[in-house]
Amino acid sequence: MPDYLLHLDRQLFHFINHDLGNAFFDWLMPVLRNPPTWIPLYIFIFVFCLWRYKKQGIIIIVLLALTFAVADFGSATVIKSLYKRVRPCNDPAMAATIVSRIGCGTGYSFPSAHASNHFAMAMFLSMIFYRRYKWVLPAAILWAAAISFAQVYVGVHYPVDVTTGAIYGTLVGLLFGWIFWKTNPTFSYEA
Repeated sequence: MPDYLLHLDRQLFHFINHDLGNAFFDWLMPVLRNPPTWIPLYIFIFVFCLWRYKKQGIIIIVLLALTFAVADFGSATVIKSLYKRVRPCNDPAMAATIVSRIGCGTGYSFPSAHASNHFAMAMFLSMIFYRRYKWVLPAAILWAAAISFAQVYVGVHYPVDVTTGAIYGTLVGLLFGWIFWKTNPTFSYEA
């Protein structure tokens, strides 16, 4: 990474992790990035798709699972093993100023798998449901962006990590949304 971008990334990280620190975010951000927090939403999506769209709902769920799997494998396994960027909470250059709000973990930082996975699912679901439910797109992007922001706030990812993860996840979500519409051109919201 070029020095100027590395410097900017660290400055932005410090601003989010240190300068934006407050008691409410200290409580909310660790909860927001924690997988058990998302379980009710996932259950709702599965039940809604099966109940409302029956067989096509199964296709949506399968493609959603594939969207998650491709985004996660690409970011957590392929890209991280290529770049091997140290997490900010494990970076000696950041040790003096970082505020660690959760355990750091041992994995690499670039890109953020949380950002990849959530943006992939958000974009996939937006592509499926936007025509019927206009609110899905802004809600899904806000959800994915909040989880990505939380990754920086708690000290486990740099802003470039979540930005790159969000871009990669968006592309994966758009790809699987396109696959859905190509394979289900007669999908009806009135099913």
